[in-house]
Amino acid sequence: MRKLFQLAILAIAAAVLMPAAASAQGDAKVPGERYIYQLKDVFPVAGRQGVACDGKFIYVSGSTVLYKYDMDGKLVKQNDKPFEGYPIASNHIGDIDVYNGEIYVSAENFMDGVGKDIQIAVHDAETLKLKRSFAFEPKSGQLEVSGITVDPVRKTVWMCSWVGGESGNYLYEYDLQGKYLRKVHLQPVPQYVQGVFWVNGDLFVTADDGIADDNEADHVYRVHVTSATNARVTLEKTLDEAIKQGEIEGLCVDPVSGDLMVLMNRGAKIVLGMQKGFYPGYEKEISEVYRYAMIPKSKRRP
Repeated sequence: MRKLFQLAILAIAAAVLMPAAASAQGDAKVPGERYIYQLKDVFPVAGRQGVACDGKFIYVSGSTVLYKYDMDGKLVKQNDKPFEGYPIASNHIGDIDVYNGEIYVSAENFMDGVGKDIQIAVHDAETLKLKRSFAFEPKSGQLEVSGITVDPVRKTVWMCSWVGGESGNYLYEYDLQGKYLRKVHLQPVPQYVQGVFWVNGDLFVTADDGIADDNEADHVYRVHVTSATNARVTLEKTLDEAIKQGEIEGLCVDPVSGDLMVLMNRGAKIVLGMQKGFYPGYEKEISEVYRYAMIPKSKRRP
């Protein structure tokens, strides 16, 4: 009888302590997306790589061009020679970000799925011209760069890698002067990360993990970064509203409206990151920005 009484006491104590323990962990095990996404509109753009927004303009990157649009999607400026002045030759721009009147560009030499000579290039948001550039740290293990974002709180930049293996398993952090700080291991690892963006303390990444031939959707994931060497990854959004499933690229959030913008490409067959013909019914690739209202599901943070 005494043993049964002791077991009952232990069970009651566990029931009382479990909620407190969960709270102490910051609800770390709460799964699921943080926002509800409502598609507002889709508008065409000339670039196929990245998108950034400062609330006044929308900036879009092609592989070799930078574009500037007004908030209604009208093209107002472009730089057809963005690599002029680069200290390291580049032929490819990935996703981009805009911060304090400057566009942060993830640049490299890229061919058939292989990248090299990675650098962080900073352009003037008004003129789209180069201001300065920083080389990456080869010891980081990063082999390719597909996107970049600025963390406005820590005053650092993060880069992501599209290629698989060790390079694609991490996000890479630098300070704003180009000093390498660390890399963070993604757990689990999204496949083919294309873009990265800072959102209220977390990092959102896009992953080209759907097979376009099978009409599978790509995804947006949320990465909860701390001081730890690894970061938990949670599925945040399935891009099943795509007009035709293709290749997801960069993303950003409009700081004024709070809308999520995701750049999507359709129509072209992509092999090892390179265009290899078109799908039936297409004679060219179409690049579009999908704009979503982001509605918080809860004020509680996982």
